[in-house]
Amino acid sequence: MELRALKYFAEVVRQGSFTAAADALFVTQPTVSKMVQVLEEELGVPLLARDEGRRKRGVTLTDAGRLVYARAQEMLATETSLRDDLEGLGDLTRGSLTIGVPPLGASLVAPAIADFHKQWPGIELKLLESGARAVERALREGELDVGICLAPVPDDMEGIQICDYPLHLLAPHKGRWQGRADVRLAELADEPFLLYGETFQLNETIAQACRSVGYTPRLACRSSQWDLIVTLVECGMGIALLPANYGERLDRRRFVSIPIVQPEIRWRLVACWRRSAHLSRAARAWVDATRVFFGAGAGDQPPLSGRRTRPGTRPSNTSLPRKKTT
Repeated sequence: MELRALKYFAEVVRQGSFTAAADALFVTQPTVSKMVQVLEEELGVPLLARDEGRRKRGVTLTDAGRLVYARAQEMLATETSLRDDLEGLGDLTRGSLTIGVPPLGASLVAPAIADFHKQWPGIELKLLESGARAVERALREGELDVGICLAPVPDDMEGIQICDYPLHLLAPHKGRWQGRADVRLAELADEPFLLYGETFQLNETIAQACRSVGYTPRLACRSSQWDLIVTLVECGMGIALLPANYGERLDRRRFVSIPIVQPEIRWRLVACWRRSAHLSRAARAWVDATRVFFGAGAGDQPPLSGRRTRPGTRPSNTSLPRKKTT
């Protein structure tokens, strides 16, 4: 069924005659008659009542005609709305963007999201807040346009690095770690660990580092909220490994935040999207805005005036470490 046939039929009904409809559509009257006839043949029912005895000036709808006219108006209105939306996408005055954001990276990404909204206020932003592993899975399943993941970048994705921080030991201020300049990871073998939620890829990063020095971290509790983990640390439930930028915010009279060494463990967040995915104009705008906001790029693209990379970040490049997908 062609929308054009529905358009011609609806115009006949609105104008009350084939001739007036032809004038309004800038076509000939036989063309309009033919299109209505084709529509009736395709649907298998008469839409207009024909009076063979005398020439009628108006048109009369059959029961089927009234139903088709009502639906035709809906379909034509949808077509008009779609065309308007597509025109709006041309200058990003309309559209939507779904972003996956891990809770531990939310405070870093929030200013970039707000900055994007100021630039493109017509784009509706939807956020999926979950651990990096869940964000990565949602990207593959097509539930997200872009997502914030933990490096290394999977082979089936592209990415822009947005931060790179070392992990610090977080412990109560009054304790055995007070006054230390750094802590070897092996020294934490007997400590109870407060780790992150099941969907946090950072758990595996920490576990692999611990196994490399001969032990598996002893789990005391899991939480998806870093501030709850901080509170549990203060209550003496265990120790935590937290990115340096979070540890440095805390009250030094209550906590110690000490670099982990041998090995150093890095927390690197990457704005990702699937290589095979078709990026909408809104998603491409987000990628460009992210590259500028975090001072990332191919190396020859300067940030906008007044924009600097955040403390502790390292500009991204095209050689981000990658991991194999399974």
